[in-house]
Amino acid sequence: MKILVLNGGSSSFKCWFQDVPDGKLWTAHGDFKASQTPADVLDALLRSLWQGPKKAIDSPAEIDVVGHRIVHGGPNYRESVLVTAEVRAAIAQQAEFAPAHNKLELAAIEAADRMIGAQVPQVAVFDTAFHATLRPAAYFYPGPYEWLDRGIRRYGFHGISVQYSTWRAAQMLRVPPSSSRLIVCHLGNGASVTAVANGKSVDTSMGFTPLEGIMMGTRSGSIDPSILLYLMRHEGSTADQMDDILNRKSGLLGVSGRSGDMREILVAMNAGDERALLAFQIYAHRLTREIGAMLAVLGGVDAIVFTGGIGENCAPLRELVCAQLAFLGLKLDLAKNAQPDLNQNVAAANSTVQVLIIRADEDSEIARECLRLRSTPPARA
Repeated sequence: MKILVLNGGSSSFKCWFQDVPDGKLWTAHGDFKASQTPADVLDALLRSLWQGPKKAIDSPAEIDVVGHRIVHGGPNYRESVLVTAEVRAAIAQQAEFAPAHNKLELAAIEAADRMIGAQVPQVAVFDTAFHATLRPAAYFYPGPYEWLDRGIRRYGFHGISVQYSTWRAAQMLRVPPSSSRLIVCHLGNGASVTAVANGKSVDTSMGFTPLEGIMMGTRSGSIDPSILLYLMRHEGSTADQMDDILNRKSGLLGVSGRSGDMREILVAMNAGDERALLAFQIYAHRLTREIGAMLAVLGGVDAIVFTGGIGENCAPLRELVCAQLAFLGLKLDLAKNAQPDLNQNVAAANSTVQVLIIRADEDSEIARECLRLRSTPPARA
């Protein structure tokens, strides 16, 4: 089955094409500039699959199914589904809660209609779906009970990445996915921490939107909500201004005043920039605190997983966080951690908790969901 995966972020798009089970054939990546529409970027990316020097197929007619990462499925879509008019309307409705993502992902569905053909089946794979196993104690907010009727509850995000990491961790640990306790740290520009018990999400740091939880690249993560009331009352800040501050001008960028990119933060702090150092320290502290919370929810942990761009590549962060967890009997192999291979256990041989670095692979997880809905999936290698 030839599967095209369109994975939209807040400002970029990854395209991935695979002939299953023969392997990946083609990838493409595009960033959006302020002067461009999503169609400008998407149409050119898709066209390069069957035209130009890097083409992998002769015609879009060869594509059997298109899979999409959709960040927010809302209360009604708790598993992957075939895209229908009703599903499109729901994705558009949830754009208010994930504005940087859902609108872009809806544009990708429309681009597939336009460039590939409306007759080709499309599959929506929701980032919130893996967290459908959260129990009421974990997903209720302690506000008025009636909030739930309005869809105000904790949903959780990064579920596609966590689902893949859960399977991959079980493979690395050589245990069934249903037999271990994991804390999965997906650390990229967006960041979350999830407690996984016996293959199921039982708690996670992101909530109603991807803003809740730990500090991120440009997002604040959780803060005292009275700060917002204070700024609105005393400085006349509007809802749109607060949204801009919390989602695009906070986090690593807000504290450092320099960048939301952890790589640039590390360079600056090593050059003596005190604000960059503070941003790194806050990030590590907030991450450690959230891991501690998930540890308590699970009642112990077998492995801590680091995935995503920061999780995979920031050795100083892993070292600092793991040092704070030494009371668990966790011991890091410092040499392995400093120069790890992806999909590697970097815990010391005598560590009671394993530390896994797993390459994020949402694309293959989306492809697997396409297979599940369109046919009987083959066993994973």
